[in-house]
Amino acid sequence: MTKRKTKAYSESYRKEAVRLADMPDRTAADVARELGIHVNQIYNWRTQFNKLSKGQFTVADGTNYSIAEKEEIRKLKKEVAKLKEERDFLKKATAYFAKSDT
Repeated sequence: MTKRKTKAYSESYRKEAVRLADMPDRTAADVARELGIHVNQIYNWRTQFNKLSKGQFTVADGTNYSIAEKEEIRKLKKEVAKLKEERDFLKKATAYFAKSDT
């Protein structure tokens, strides 16, 4: 079974879709059809937009983060991976030198 790749939409795209669907002469179904997305996506974006502050329309790993916070998390995860790699190397080097001393 293959995994379906979900398409990522920009924050401005999502806001515009919600704005269009909120117009009095348009329905969410009409806007969704025009944009080629499922109508539930617009409802989800509307809910998300109404719940979050202006700078936090983005969700990552089920948690709401601003763009700056997401960037910082990405950098920290990269640094953690590098530190783990260095730690593992030092463990192996310590074991190697401990063997050669005896």
